[in-house]
Amino acid sequence: MEIRVFCVLALLLFSSSFLQVARSQSDPAVEVVEGTEEAGDLGIVGDDVQDFSSDSYTPAAGVETVCVFPKNPSKVVAAGEESELLVGMKNDGESHLNIIAIQASVHLPFDHRYLVQNLSVQAFNNATVPPSAQATFPYIFAVSKFMQPGSFDLVGTIIYEIDQNAYQNVFYNGTIEVTEPGGLLSVESVFLFCLAVALFGLLGFWIRGQIQNLSKKTKRAPKAKVEVGTATTDASTDEWLQGTAYSQSQANKLKKKK
Repeated sequence: MEIRVFCVLALLLFSSSFLQVARSQSDPAVEVVEGTEEAGDLGIVGDDVQDFSSDSYTPAAGVETVCVFPKNPSKVVAAGEESELLVGMKNDGESHLNIIAIQASVHLPFDHRYLVQNLSVQAFNNATVPPSAQATFPYIFAVSKFMQPGSFDLVGTIIYEIDQNAYQNVFYNGTIEVTEPGGLLSVESVFLFCLAVALFGLLGFWIRGQIQNLSKKTKRAPKAKVEVGTATTDASTDEWLQGTAYSQSQANKLKKKK
């Protein structure tokens, strides 16, 4: 019984590790996917938007940016579904800012040189920030539906012009958690849950079997016999007690009984 239980446990653990290896081999570690964001309102230009990912600009003096996820403070992004963030910009300079575009990309967390996905570029037509003013701009993005669930780094930049000179600020450089579409439950999590339930079930059966075996052994143990009756005197003991007061008292008792 014990050998069967341990064999089943070892088989389940081996199948779990095999599933992890097979999944890691089937999904590429680095996957570059083009952005799929569709054009909408907010002054977004169509498919002819300039790609700024190859350009690198410096931030302008007196310009500060912040980023918030208004509907998603935990920063959990479902693969293939749209997510929204807000970019806040503060202009402490002396000239107007002309917002050109917002773009973002997804990288591996341990090395940003490995690009996972370039997200869509969201361009603006008539967005300006006057001096000593603040403004907020939305950015809607969606990671690829084929992206493997896990932790990734999102790097977002906003490109703007001051006196016809281009600048950019990194408004977000942090971690996001990518999950499978349809919710937080994935095939892997469901399998691990079922595996845990099976392990606890087998452990319960094993404990039950041990208790049953212990109870059977207790029932089979012989009970000590209790003899009830007159006590017998050993002959060797009588020889040692001959001539003593104890032997004489015993003889007197026997004579009285007769």
